[in-house]
Amino acid sequence: MTDCFSDCPGVRIGHAHDGDARTGVTLLVPDAPMVLAVDVRGGGPGTRETDALDPSTLVERVHGLVLAGGSVFGLAAADELVLCLSAAGVGLDIGTGLPRVPVVPAAILFDLGNGGDKAWESQPPYRRLAREAFAALGQGDMSGPIGAGHGAIAGSRPGGIGSVSATLPSGHRIGALVAVNSFGEAYAGAPPDGAVPMPKRRRIGTLADAPGASVPRENTCIGVIATDAPLSRAEARRVAMMAHDGLARAIRPVHTPFDGDTLFVASTGDGACGDPVRLTEIGTIAADLVARAVRRAVFGAG
Repeated sequence: MTDCFSDCPGVRIGHAHDGDARTGVTLLVPDAPMVLAVDVRGGGPGTRETDALDPSTLVERVHGLVLAGGSVFGLAAADELVLCLSAAGVGLDIGTGLPRVPVVPAAILFDLGNGGDKAWESQPPYRRLAREAFAALGQGDMSGPIGAGHGAIAGSRPGGIGSVSATLPSGHRIGALVAVNSFGEAYAGAPPDGAVPMPKRRRIGTLADAPGASVPRENTCIGVIATDAPLSRAEARRVAMMAHDGLARAIRPVHTPFDGDTLFVASTGDGACGDPVRLTEIGTIAADLVARAVRRAVFGAG
């Protein structure tokens, strides 16, 4: 095993980025429709189709997932992935002669103020980047300033993508992929107690009460945990909730009003776990992997 996210069977990752704009897109496309759940902890999220992932809703499985930079502009990458998948015959079959309808949730991080050239007027790069990432599916899974993490900033340091994996006690594989663009500082070890560092606040402006004071908006950690262990949508959501603890182990402050921290959990297995003890193991290991992925994204190790 290579200790990267795509060690989980049944998933493919594709990355693309624009060096001039300092932004990018990461796609996850399963070999077959997958269970997907989400948990959002940040105060400023940007998402698409996350309501459809609630266990009470109709759609049981999804066909792809998009992580992107660009704030609201980056959500266009999901529109393009929908078209790519539909053209490939992937999606819900709604009738003879009608296009397939893929279900493609997405989450974005805010990298508009990171110094890249964002003067794109009516032509943001995210549809193009989604096509490039789609063409690159399965061609490489790594950590660093790639895909949705290209141009990310983690507190006072450059951010990026962290990709890690492990084997569950059951023998199933589990992986985590996180794009780290946090407001808080990232730490190679446990975050210290005491004063709360806010390097992005100093770099962008202040939160003073004076009218017009700038707000540190260019933040957010987004990511996905995938496993071939069987999970129901409700079980996957519980794992997503537990996995957020991994962000807290590596970033301080975390889940702030200025972050849109969003973690998805995907299962390519059939059926449900059905065992609360095993589910607890999966959620705990997922949190471990998220912490490792953050450190790998920022420090190149973990």
